[in-house]
Amino acid sequence: MPKIVLYWHPMSSATPIACALAELGVPHERVKVDITTGEQHQPDYLALNPNGKVPTLTVDGAPMFEALAIELWLGQTYGVKSGLWPAEGTPERLQAMAWSTWAYVTYGAQLVRLQASTDLGTPDDAHGIAARKSLDELLTVLDSRLSQQAWMLGDHYTLVDLIVASVIGYSAYIGAPVAAHPATLAWMQKVQARPSMQIDA
Repeated sequence: MPKIVLYWHPMSSATPIACALAELGVPHERVKVDITTGEQHQPDYLALNPNGKVPTLTVDGAPMFEALAIELWLGQTYGVKSGLWPAEGTPERLQAMAWSTWAYVTYGAQLVRLQASTDLGTPDDAHGIAARKSLDELLTVLDSRLSQQAWMLGDHYTLVDLIVASVIGYSAYIGAPVAAHPATLAWMQKVQARPSMQIDA
């Protein structure tokens, strides 16, 4: 098995990667990068991740960054054998790729709008209101799916649930109307209750 090192900071976009590694049972080393003191901008870290952000994952020393890319790689590399990621060539694999990207790109774009208005102290201005409306519409799409099945891909939990729920959970924290969508809220709470999600510092 390759040597895997996760560079992370608690309560950051790196947390879902730590949770995924725990869920998959992948041996790895975890290195804390203190983003509160600017360690992510040090030359040795920038050599691994030129964006100066967490997470970064190295595989036998070769770096990978961007949380979604890392999650997809983990699923494809370690998840198929354990049933936590659908096999290549299946309809479920297509759905896994689509919904994971939906969470980070389609939903994430509106989440960025809400985050920006919140950071500026104007969450109820036109931008914040528009962002919450767009998020509500997207949550309606997700809620419809989860009203028909227990998990993102059907009747059993996969890493797709972890990926999507991590984004949805953060959005709820900053004011997205997740509580107005009962199927989504109940599903998110099930995901968050899993032992692998109880990552501490």
